Amino acid sequence: MGDKYRILSVNPGSTTTKVALYEDEELIMQETINHSNEDLAPYETLADQFSFRKDTILKLLEEKGIELESLKAVSCRGGDLGPLDSGTYKINSEMVEVSKAAGWHASNLGPVIGEDLSKTLDIPAFIVDPCCVDEMEDVARISGWPELPRRSIFHPLNQKAISRKVAADMGTNYEDVNFVVAHMGGGISIGAHKKGKIIDVNIGETGLFTPERGYPPAYSLVTLCFSGNYTQEEIMKKMMGQGGLYAYLGTKDAREVEKMIEEGNEEAESVYKAMAYQVSKNIGAVAAALQGKIDAVVLTGGLAYSEMFTGWIKEYVEYLAPVKIHPGEKELEALALGALRVVRGEEEPLEYSKPSEKKI
Repeated sequence: MGDKYRILSVNPGSTTTKVALYEDEELIMQETINHSNEDLAPYETLADQFSFRKDTILKLLEEKGIELESLKAVSCRGGDLGPLDSGTYKINSEMVEVSKAAGWHASNLGPVIGEDLSKTLDIPAFIVDPCCVDEMEDVARISGWPELPRRSIFHPLNQKAISRKVAADMGTNYEDVNFVVAHMGGGISIGAHKKGKIIDVNIGETGLFTPERGYPPAYSLVTLCFSGNYTQEEIMKKMMGQGGLYAYLGTKDAREVEKMIEEGNEEAESVYKAMAYQVSKNIGAVAAALQGKIDAVVLTGGLAYSEMFTGWIKEYVEYLAPVKIHPGEKELEALALGALRVVRGEEEPLEYSKPSEKKI
């Protein structure tokens, strides 16, 4: 029997840090560290949270009795690093610098935490399928404004992991099927998966809103931006964090919304149904990118736990293909398995260098 490899997976979120320990393919420990508003209030920027987040991870490992010397690699979620190929990348200093400058999303903390743990523990650190994986076909990039092409920014880590599982359950390979995959959580992204590549993705499109994000019609948005009533930061917060369900109902928690509906709140039902309707419309739009040749529509992410929400979507889209529902996400597992393939020598890690320009 060969050596066993212990891989630490780290997935930073806006108010959580998810951590898992795998020994080869076996899950040993998985925890979600919750960060309250009070915890994060002292930190002016996302980058300022680095030491706090790292210390919470180390404290968790100590509490669980996990010896740091037993770890063979750390694998972290990656953020907006520019358009990249799918795969496992070794974290390097250039990636860390780009991540520090990348901005608002907590996934950008992943490479920073990974590099520090790598140096401290003298083990390799990786990211796997970061949110900027770009396999889009050229026709999908053209937006109508040459200076503002459509970008591939979404949830490829979970979309690909779930797609491989669904394909295996169907007795086939991910590279041999076409799926429309909707990742539905705090953010919602819908990908067209064609024979192992995500050729188009629908995120940030007009009308598609989420528990905390909203993307209004562009003309109205421009008018609001120049009204003098809002700063740029305020507009961005309305779009990312204070939009969607939260803007209408004052909560980002779909479970609370469903409780409102059960208590007879007609506005909550109307808004919640509208979110399912918009997801369904965008599934239909993405299906067109596959010319209707679809083996399955896959619903995943936290919202996929809701029978109410997925039931409404099924009513709209099940004519396209069988609907497969896989609640939650496999991101921590996908991070561990990506790193495991590299440390076992089954796959060569990709080398990161900042793209000189955006794909178009």
